[in-house]
Amino acid sequence: MTHASAQHEHDRSVHHSHSSPKGIYLISPSGAVADPPRVEMARARLAELGFRTVLDRAALAIHERFAGTDTQRLAGIARALVQRQPIVMATRGGYGLSRLLSRIDWNAVADSGKIFIGQSDFTAFNLALLARTGACSYAGPTAIFDFGVKKPDALTVDLFLETMRGELEILGFESPDSDPVDARGILWGGNLAMVASLVGTPYLPKIRGGILFFEDISEHPFRVERMLTQLWHAGVLARQKAIVLGSFTDYRLAAIDNGFDLSSVVRWLRQTVKVPVVTGLPYGHVKVKATLPIGRKVGIATEAGMAHLVFEEHF
Repeated sequence: MTHASAQHEHDRSVHHSHSSPKGIYLISPSGAVADPPRVEMARARLAELGFRTVLDRAALAIHERFAGTDTQRLAGIARALVQRQPIVMATRGGYGLSRLLSRIDWNAVADSGKIFIGQSDFTAFNLALLARTGACSYAGPTAIFDFGVKKPDALTVDLFLETMRGELEILGFESPDSDPVDARGILWGGNLAMVASLVGTPYLPKIRGGILFFEDISEHPFRVERMLTQLWHAGVLARQKAIVLGSFTDYRLAAIDNGFDLSSVVRWLRQTVKVPVVTGLPYGHVKVKATLPIGRKVGIATEAGMAHLVFEEHF
């Protein structure tokens, strides 16, 4: 399995066999860990799944709202590149990676051969790595949210394990109101606020004909629409072959909305951008989440109320 962008200007790729990588190095590149016992619970759950975990020495550091100073968090990323475990997973999201992007050696990250995985604020890491080097990484579980619980979601665990083993060929999900689409392209995206924050920077991948996915949390539908409008005006959305929507959760409507809700945003998106929109992707700040390869060429198709993301196919 290749962990690299299919963009022609990049030829850096990382291969691993279809045996599951068994070691995870945990870093905190963003927000401070508020509940350290949940990190230990996550390590116990991952151990039950057969993973050896190593906690970076600064993973529980606190500076203001961050998991340590910028220098401490950069050092944690640098240590992750040279230690022995094949998987590097964020303990949590939050905010903080945006401050570090210009100080990370992205070629060293790509050349390390590590499998990087996280979500939310980690979107900035995923996309910067892809933009600067063409290397693939993963949008998926974080230690605390997904494993630092008494009983991790079984489907999330299965999808994580199958993806790490290179065994997940197709992800099918219910998508009753999706547009017809049958396309191939680079899978990219993640947290909508983070994607929008990278517009106009060197850390937003320049992808044409891609499969662009979004999720977000605690963002009112008008804020979701405003961020999508920014990406539309920047020319990003119209260049894609499909826009795939995951979960948008934890927002509150008000009387002034007068019926304006997330479905209004999706309707606006379809009418304005005229790119096929696929809904129902199991990804976001929710219990059930897929592990998605950022920077890999995938297929997407909809039929009879279902959508299918095809990961392993001879394109």
